[in-house]
Amino acid sequence: MELQKRLALQVVKNDILADKDVEYLCGIDVSYVNDTANCSALIMERYSYHTIEVANLSIRTTHPYIPGLFMLREAKPLLATLKLLKKEFDILLIDGHGILHPRRCGLACYIGLVLNKPTIGVGKRLVCGYVRDDQFIEDHGQVLGFRMNNQRKNKKSVYVSVGNLISLVSSIRIVEELTKEGHWIPEPLRIADINSKNILNFR
Repeated sequence: MELQKRLALQVVKNDILADKDVEYLCGIDVSYVNDTANCSALIMERYSYHTIEVANLSIRTTHPYIPGLFMLREAKPLLATLKLLKKEFDILLIDGHGILHPRRCGLACYIGLVLNKPTIGVGKRLVCGYVRDDQFIEDHGQVLGFRMNNQRKNKKSVYVSVGNLISLVSSIRIVEELTKEGHWIPEPLRIADINSKNILNFR
């Protein structure tokens, strides 16, 4: 917890890339079977949604699931899988929170700091703060994220926040742009999620 608090001070919440320079997006997700983490990462072209590269990896977990300390469990499989990618990407999307976290350092912040890459957190469950009428999420007077609703009947939402080296405004725009009609998760993460659950079939 102390490490999270220290790392939170290092997170950069401004854009280091101009919008025109963002061409390749990477999505990564992990699924679990007992004590095995099945992780999949893919790089996708921004406008065509064409998948450029995929990396899959199965690895034994070394930490249990502890609420608020997700990075202990998922950082190792995520970083190991990302190392398998040969092509560079501009922005990384992670199924997990960024600064929208009780200690302002979720999984997306940790990975973004380790890689020194623009990183966006896309969480599926609100872990702190409250959603204002304008859908921005506030906690103790700080705006930390944004709830993005979909138009389907199940009304599921994702919670977008800064991981590192990108602004909240740009994070929202990228996630919104990458979420196809009829879905509620941005496309790189949606496919990474499907792949991670089917890794055994790829062997």
